[in-house]
Amino acid sequence: MDFSSLNWLAIIVAALSTFVIGAAWYGPIFGKAWMNEHGYTEEDLKNANMGKIYGTAFVLEFIMTLNLAMFVQGVSIGEGVFYGFLTGFGWIAMAMGVNYLFSRNSIKLWFIDSFYFVVSFTLMGFILSAWT
Repeated sequence: MDFSSLNWLAIIVAALSTFVIGAAWYGPIFGKAWMNEHGYTEEDLKNANMGKIYGTAFVLEFIMTLNLAMFVQGVSIGEGVFYGFLTGFGWIAMAMGVNYLFSRNSIKLWFIDSFYFVVSFTLMGFILSAWT
């Protein structure tokens, strides 16, 4: 794989898109349910080191996006969306499902957390394939 042929701006934008989705997903859409499933309070979240969490999350999201970019480079937008969906659903959500079963997390929490990635990878696939 030739890294010089990757669209680095698209990779950065796609990685940042996960934060936009996350703000809605873990905010007004599923925020309260997610907090309840974990047993978190508003105070718990206020006491977290958000700089460390967001900074590390961006590095991880960037690596995931770079990985997906290597798979979708040069494909049509439809294929990029489809491959992003398959990555999110077939790999990420199912792997998280196995972990959630053994750690005895609820199916509700599995849905909230794993389908965030299904949506995120689908959008990443769109952005990456649209900008190549």
